[in-house]
Amino acid sequence: MNNWLMRNKGQAQSTGYQPLPGSTITPRASTSPPNNPPKPPERQTSGGFIRKVSPGPEQIKRHLDRPIVTNATRVPPSANRSIAPGQPAPGQRSKEKFVSLPEVDEDIDSQLSIPEAPAALFEDLESPHGTSTRGRIAIYCIAESIDRDGLITALTKKGSRFLLHRYPDVLYGQYSSHAEEPRGDIYYFDYGCVAFWGLTVQQEQEVLRSLVLPYQENPLPSFETERDEFQFHYTANERPHIQNDTITIHHRFSSDHLIKLSISHALSQSTKLCVFEERVLEIVASTKDLPEILASTGNVIISRKAIAQLIGRVFIQKAAVNLLSTVLDTPEFFWSAPDSLQTLYKKVCEYMELDNRVEVLNNRFQVLQEMLDMLRDHKNTAHSARLEWIVIWLIVVEVIVGLFECASILGWVGNEAH
Repeated sequence: MNNWLMRNKGQAQSTGYQPLPGSTITPRASTSPPNNPPKPPERQTSGGFIRKVSPGPEQIKRHLDRPIVTNATRVPPSANRSIAPGQPAPGQRSKEKFVSLPEVDEDIDSQLSIPEAPAALFEDLESPHGTSTRGRIAIYCIAESIDRDGLITALTKKGSRFLLHRYPDVLYGQYSSHAEEPRGDIYYFDYGCVAFWGLTVQQEQEVLRSLVLPYQENPLPSFETERDEFQFHYTANERPHIQNDTITIHHRFSSDHLIKLSISHALSQSTKLCVFEERVLEIVASTKDLPEILASTGNVIISRKAIAQLIGRVFIQKAAVNLLSTVLDTPEFFWSAPDSLQTLYKKVCEYMELDNRVEVLNNRFQVLQEMLDMLRDHKNTAHSARLEWIVIWLIVVEVIVGLFECASILGWVGNEAH
């Protein structure tokens, strides 16, 4: 028996699975708030589905006003979770990986109509206009989707610089105030993500609070919101590449919003994928003890209704990732865009390891589905066995009653009065 366990354990580990509990997950750094805050209340809809109640204005304000915790200092909420038996062992994205970005050729350069800026002697110092060649990129995922028409109206009223171009699935604008020149680029994605280039945290939260939050649809609770941070670097001395979450771009394209849009598409899809990853980890954490209990006691104290609800939750998340969301799709923008922009987008997706993460996510769905199907079959078998025993005992009672009736007819019982 021990040899069999050791042999199966080695096979499971060689294929990337963790057959025994007790290991610690080391997922990619997430930006959802820690400490397991209380979940929002739930409401039963007319169709029988349960949906989360949207947080009120005070909850939204508290969420935006709380201190921002960076990836360097926070501990992800899933860091202390144990891997469920049979679940794929997750890997952590390597920030040191070097991914070379494609060069923009002359034909594409002319199509984009990008004015070539003269190379500066000190490329990393601030320009005379006060704009730096380095800055931060922040990606927020705050809702399932955004009301596009309402947001267009709000951006138009805010100012001409806040809405410059409209593309499929995304709106592009710049941040500007009365006291300074327009600075920073903002991309509003229809699936609930907002990408900021070159803005401060205060400016980002101002935009979110005044423009985006009133038009979010199915807002995410505070413990599910995600934020990723990156750095951009404009230079004339290095080839375009991504490494250590720093995106290096040629200085000629520092004012080109299409280059930034191609990069933002990949980064926003990655941030959206983080939401699904955390939801699946929550389901895994809530079900990881069931196989262990079944193995040790031979029975699981969980109702058939609860198993059906878990199967429904897994299917909803699987459908959201593979059927309903834009995480797996190439954005419609690239259908008519130059090929080099789509190549740039794919390179950023490669750095963010989107394909590998989606594959791991689908493997988790498959393992969860198999485990829940096994538990459902176990419960159905136990229920069938219970019904069989009930039928057997009913037959026994009927036989006993029949024997008494026969004995009464034959006069073997009930003749004491005579």
